[in-house]
Amino acid sequence: MFIQTESTPNPATLKFLPGQAVLETGTADFPAPDTAGKSPLAARIFAVEGVTGVFLGMDFVTVTKAEAVLWDHIKPAILGAIMEHYQSGRPAIEGERNESAHAAHDGPDEEIVKQIKELLDTRVRPAVAQDGGDITFHGFDRGIVYLHMQGACAGCPSSTLTLKMGIENLLRHYIPEVLEVRPVAA
Repeated sequence: MFIQTESTPNPATLKFLPGQAVLETGTADFPAPDTAGKSPLAARIFAVEGVTGVFLGMDFVTVTKAEAVLWDHIKPAILGAIMEHYQSGRPAIEGERNESAHAAHDGPDEEIVKQIKELLDTRVRPAVAQDGGDITFHGFDRGIVYLHMQGACAGCPSSTLTLKMGIENLLRHYIPEVLEVRPVAA
């Protein structure tokens, strides 16, 4: 098995491409070791000292490290953990999981929210996945769109620029009711 790695805009995060499916659909975010219970793959990666976050995409694994840790010191162990997982034959996530990435929203703004989610799914999320992350809808209130950043996007130095210059401009262009975009914590 040959696993490729790619850098991301976030220097604390690397994207690992195992050359085969990681998840059949959607994404899964594990921002801390105690959140990896249902994922044998995330738990195995968290066993590497210095790993602070694991994010699973359809064909990639994004790993975030502690600031004081060097990639040269932990990258071989992470590659080994990913290989061991695939050799084990276990799924990346065991049991049922919530397939809906976006938060539910109903009420008077339901049609606007539907448009926001459509733009996120067709224009934003595929581009963000290229950088090893994901952005999901969290809420819409009085013209403000609240988005949750995951994987390489969480804590990325350029995430504010991505939100303000990229996503906010896109949404405001297509949906005049959108006034601003703000990030939310998990």
